[in-house]
Amino acid sequence: MKKRKAVRRRLIPSGEATIGPFFPPRYVDAGANDLSQLEDRKADGEVIEIAGTVRQEDGTPLDNLVVEIWQADANGIYRHVADPRHREADTKFFGWGRAATDKEGRYAFRTIRPGAPEGRARHVNVMLMFSGLMRILKTTMFFPGEQANEADPVYRAVPKARRKLLVAREEALGRYRFDLKLRGAHETPFFDD
Repeated sequence: MKKRKAVRRRLIPSGEATIGPFFPPRYVDAGANDLSQLEDRKADGEVIEIAGTVRQEDGTPLDNLVVEIWQADANGIYRHVADPRHREADTKFFGWGRAATDKEGRYAFRTIRPGAPEGRARHVNVMLMFSGLMRILKTTMFFPGEQANEADPVYRAVPKARRKLLVAREEALGRYRFDLKLRGAHETPFFDD
């Protein structure tokens, strides 16, 4: 019987393991997920919490994924020059925040309930960045029970059967859950620029 020489296999990293960005574990500053105040000044409006998980198609949670949100203030004004009313924006509300997911894929924000910008329903814009993603993923979270959702142009751009995936679930008064799934049957609808 001839002895076979052991073949040593070389593992080659897949594209998902080699494509950045690679975020250091402390990439997100402490407190960057609290939009309810700016420089110790409380923003005007009702304080709410938005939390959820980010998972892959098979349910695997994504650790250290960066979730960013941006939104209008309580009066529906974005603190940005693209909003013609930006000079009237709440100077105690920056409108942008960032959180990183933990080992269970969980993220959380403390913010204020946004007002409805002109021609839109009240909403929160969401952006996801993670190593292995070929592009930044963008979506929009809408609030449950809002009649204006049906007329919102972004909401209406999604096929009717999938629109419910853009609506957060109210778990308690002022607490909303918005889970994000990257692929599969219940994939969160993501938008191109």
